[in-house]
Amino acid sequence: MLIGSAFENFFKFDFKYFTGDNLMSYFVIGLIIILSFVIYFVFRHLDPTKPEKGFAMIMCLIVEKVDGMVDDLMGKKYKGFGGYVLGLASYIGLSFFVSLMGLPGPMTNLGNTFSMGLCTFVLIHATAVRANKWRYFKRYIDPAPIMLPINLLSMWAPLLSISLRIFGNALSGFTLMAIVYWALGGLSNMIFGSFIPGGAASIILPPLITPVLHAYFDVFSGVIQTLIFIMLTMIQIAQEDPDPELA
Repeated sequence: MLIGSAFENFFKFDFKYFTGDNLMSYFVIGLIIILSFVIYFVFRHLDPTKPEKGFAMIMCLIVEKVDGMVDDLMGKKYKGFGGYVLGLASYIGLSFFVSLMGLPGPMTNLGNTFSMGLCTFVLIHATAVRANKWRYFKRYIDPAPIMLPINLLSMWAPLLSISLRIFGNALSGFTLMAIVYWALGGLSNMIFGSFIPGGAASIILPPLITPVLHAYFDVFSGVIQTLIFIMLTMIQIAQEDPDPELA
């Protein structure tokens, strides 16, 4: 009986993990995987003796810009960190852009933003331990041991700040867009409902107004929030073990 119950629970499919924001997160991850394979095959067949053109040139420019940003904010010591930054930026940026489809983006789920913030948090303290060794723990009792509880609480500030900032911006944008769609749909029904029966009138006004709002909340705000997140990540990690040229 117990074996049968365990077998049934093991193969039980729980749809609670397939909410709109999680589905869009899987979609974004799938896009990044496909794009990675496309880039791999494009560069695999690229002639190194000829200058890059088209898609390959754009990818090279993006990589150069990200590596330059890492070099400026983190220093020579962190050469190679651009791959992580580019992956992070790709996920966040695409997560905002897919909201153009009208579904809640991955950044409207606190679990997703908290997970990314947790990665930054772990890298911050791993860098601090590597750079300071046992002196790392001294920061929690400075300037006196009585400050230990307060310092332990403040340790979590970067995690909460970086997670809640992007979550709040994404959720507020999605909520405002939902209200706008609801209001325009009602207004459209009120104006055109008598001429177009069956509820089809509700889709007349929204496409005329919402593209401008989507351009701000999903494109412009997405780019800004992506830059803020990756820049805070780089700065907070690098300040634990700064490059001598930047110190």
